[in-house]
Amino acid sequence: MAEGYVLKASARDRVGKGAARALRRQGLVPAVIYGDKKPALPIAIPMKESTIALHRGGFMTNLGTIEVDGKTHRVIAKDYQLDPVRDDLIHVDFLRVAKGSELTVDIPVHFINEEKCPGIKAGGMLNVVRHTVEMTVPAESIPEALIIDLAKANVGDSIHISAVDVPAGCTPTITDRDFTIATIAAPGGGASSDEEEEAEDETEDEAKDEASKD
Repeated sequence: MAEGYVLKASARDRVGKGAARALRRQGLVPAVIYGDKKPALPIAIPMKESTIALHRGGFMTNLGTIEVDGKTHRVIAKDYQLDPVRDDLIHVDFLRVAKGSELTVDIPVHFINEEKCPGIKAGGMLNVVRHTVEMTVPAESIPEALIIDLAKANVGDSIHISAVDVPAGCTPTITDRDFTIATIAAPGGGASSDEEEEAEDETEDEAKDEASKD
């Protein structure tokens, strides 16, 4: 698990759009810490340091520590908003993380050995169906990524979750099927009918999974 971030914050007693705009003019970002059966805690965090933590990567999968008026809170970011022009943070929702707890997190998928992949060498193309996989993971050991080795993947192959070395203690939230993460499409942009149908089915299933969260 990657090293997390540490932010110093202050509690805020005013909420609402006017108060949020005033904080941003001071170089602060309105945020809230919630969960763990405790009251929500509105806070203000430094814009510069928070934006750096975001763009460093892993903001939604690394645990962070927020110091609020001398008290530390272990958290994970669950949602954030960016300024559409400057790309700075303008609001963050943090979830409290209790020791020994489990979290549901979208884990990124990373591919290795593309240069050795027989299917890509033959002119095939890597078609990524899922760039992340939603998983239930231990809060103490959130994996940085799921690593998929393409060294033996051929044209027409589909890579399913069952072929991935999932870290101990981590389980995909989808348990009713061996879902597809990627395929090696045929040269020239074509694909076998079985591969094309499988990718379409997986895309439809992924859309249904997202819709069920709304």
